[in-house]
Amino acid sequence: MDIVALAVAVAALLVALVTARRGGRRPGDQGVDALPEDVHGLRQEVAALRAEGTDALRHVAVVRYDAFGDMGGHLSWSVALADDGGNGVVLTSIHGRSDARTYAKSVTGWVSDQQLSPEELEAVERARP
Repeated sequence: MDIVALAVAVAALLVALVTARRGGRRPGDQGVDALPEDVHGLRQEVAALRAEGTDALRHVAVVRYDAFGDMGGHLSWSVALADDGGNGVVLTSIHGRSDARTYAKSVTGWVSDQQLSPEELEAVERARP
């Protein structure tokens, strides 16, 4: 019985190899035009999802640093969040001994209308693909 199973497995492997060498086409196939309608619909949905993904904030970079010379531990940070077009925000948190301040600055096309600190600029540059 094991010999029969082995023979069937070898035959299936040979058929797969021959099909792969022919480019996956069988005689009579008409290529992409022969795909079922649901596959065309899936391709359209994938294209729509990719188009929507360009607006997602998917480029992220964090820069940690010491904002004041008398404090260590890199407790201050700047994070840049941007979409594919470089539109997004830079968030910064400056930690001192007695308080912490948080800032948000908008970014359009990888530049900001507001002046960015060196650390914020570094975060934007790191986020840029």
